[in-house]
Amino acid sequence: MPARDADESVSAYVDTEKTFFELASEQRLSIIFRISEKKAKISQLAKDLGITIQEAHRNVKRLQDAGLIEKNPEGVFSLTTYGSTIIKQIPTFNYLSKHKEYFSEHVLGELPIKFIMRLGALDKCEYVKGVVAILERWKGIYRNADQYVYEIVPQVPIDLIEPAIDRVKSKGIKYSYVLPKNVIIPKGRKDLLKKLGHNELLNKGAIERRMVDSVQVAVVLNEKHASVMFPTPKGETDMNMLFYSSDPIFHEWCLDYFRYRWYGSDIFDENRLKEI
Repeated sequence: MPARDADESVSAYVDTEKTFFELASEQRLSIIFRISEKKAKISQLAKDLGITIQEAHRNVKRLQDAGLIEKNPEGVFSLTTYGSTIIKQIPTFNYLSKHKEYFSEHVLGELPIKFIMRLGALDKCEYVKGVVAILERWKGIYRNADQYVYEIVPQVPIDLIEPAIDRVKSKGIKYSYVLPKNVIIPKGRKDLLKKLGHNELLNKGAIERRMVDSVQVAVVLNEKHASVMFPTPKGETDMNMLFYSSDPIFHEWCLDYFRYRWYGSDIFDENRLKEI
């Protein structure tokens, strides 16, 4: 790359660098998040955050100079449009920072860029580890469903089939699931589905199912709770670690992802299933 092109490439990030620099302070972050909740004067900011007036004044001045906050004639500070938009991006960094060890061992798989850009929606979550704990969370999602259960999973744990179908029969919920075309199913699945009346529920439309080429990112959710799993670098969904939440924004992300995969899926083909 010619020297001039390199200089232009670096200079393209100067403004971004300045913003990151101003946000690299616990006090300044606390100030902008406090102002995002309610406009305030310097004296109130200092009191609420437990800092001196001098500290508040110094940090407020820097945030003003960065274009993140502004002051009205009465001395009350509020976020600028720029500042308000910037803090909405912070949950993404927060989520990735809190789970950087996890993401050093996992990838985002087939996740489209529009969902990667919204990863901050997953910030308010619980990290669940261990197969037993995860299966219990999923069973809880089934038991507490009043409207629907939607899921995209890479395999079919036989322990989860009966709880899901029982909820369809007892509560009349909608059960929609997506499986990969190379899915391996456990022995006894067909007999269990027959016993539970799975095909009758399919014919009634109470159960819907589709297929996609592969599943790396998995989601299981009802109308209140949601969960998501990411794959290892080999592209295999890690079924031992789960992010779980009842936060509405987290739920919306999972629901949007399910719909994205559902509407891009193919007709379910029972002949593609391999039993072990």
